[in-house]
Amino acid sequence: MSLAEAQRLDAADPLRARRAHFRLPEGITYLDGNSLGALPDGAPAHISGVVEREWGEGLVRSWNDAGWIDMPRRVGTKIAPLIGAEAGEVIACDSVSVNLFKLIWAALCMRPERKTVLSEPGNFPTDIYMLNGLAGRGLAVPRLAAADMLEQALDSDVALLLLPHVHYQTGAMHDLARLTRAAHDAGALVLWDLSHSAGAVPVDLASCEADFAVGCGYKYLNGGPGAPGFAYVAQRHLKALEQPLTGWMGHSDPFSFRDDYEAAPGIEKLLAGTPSILALAALEHGAELIADIGVAALVAKSRALSEFTRQAAARIIPELPCISPADPAARGSQLSWRHDSAFALSQALIARGVIGDFRTPDVLRFGFAPAYNSFADCWHALEQLRAVLDSGEWQREEFNRRGRVT
Repeated sequence: MSLAEAQRLDAADPLRARRAHFRLPEGITYLDGNSLGALPDGAPAHISGVVEREWGEGLVRSWNDAGWIDMPRRVGTKIAPLIGAEAGEVIACDSVSVNLFKLIWAALCMRPERKTVLSEPGNFPTDIYMLNGLAGRGLAVPRLAAADMLEQALDSDVALLLLPHVHYQTGAMHDLARLTRAAHDAGALVLWDLSHSAGAVPVDLASCEADFAVGCGYKYLNGGPGAPGFAYVAQRHLKALEQPLTGWMGHSDPFSFRDDYEAAPGIEKLLAGTPSILALAALEHGAELIADIGVAALVAKSRALSEFTRQAAARIIPELPCISPADPAARGSQLSWRHDSAFALSQALIARGVIGDFRTPDVLRFGFAPAYNSFADCWHALEQLRAVLDSGEWQREEFNRRGRVT
């Protein structure tokens, strides 16, 4: 592995022209697309058009004339091919946290004789928090099992298996098909969190016969900070599905303004309040860019980037233990290393123009966004990390001060 090899791979990269579709600041190497995706170059003009024309000129008429009322389903349909779903099974709305609450609750209603929700320790906090919140109201019984013990923990008490497809810290990727099958064999349903998957790693919910999924729009889908999440419900469950947030947009006829609630017959029943049109417009633009590239090309580039970086890191920073799986097919689009001062290292890298990120207590992550990251980005980031380690500059006081967001 060398800079020359990185340049050769970039020259042969079929996605190299896609980089120009994103705004990447001069002098910045951005390897944090697994936390916040880069700004698509056309997004400002697209959002401006929604603001100036649809809102500014169309005003309230744009709910019909510009199709605002259909945006949650329309954006969901554009995300669907990236996760192996069909139109009508995915809707863009609310946040991952809210969608988790809705679907955990719905799954428990579909298994009324069971109350246990099985997950793993170290799952992304919002998943555990939502589960514990339901448990605190007597609606669920949480059970945590290590990744290699999940199948043994699936017994007749488990109503739902709740897991991240890709672990946010280590990048380890669960076998979605095998665990879904194991849960079904035990009579349980499965809810997958695809927040660190959609748009970068292979997901085929239909072939795995998955039940439910959630994901966010601001990572590999490039929908902007705080972009709406998405929720998936397999077609076979839509008729029986109930959700607890019976807001007016989830009504079968929201503009009838009836006092009695009647849920929409399809995926729209997962809606609650009025959707944020400006946020959905940004997500729609980002999702279109990623869907246009296609899953196969994104996955191939993602795995090539991460494997190049893993092998180069073993040579350039051998003293840092990589905690991500060595097999590219067993990890998400990221690599993670452990260091007692990982936060300070990440801050020193940022000062050198390399933006990765830190996860408490001691994890340094590089995320690979296949739509715009290059092999040269990865080589440069490792060179800078080597320089930071050699110089000891990460020990400086300013690199050890933590803000509210780390």
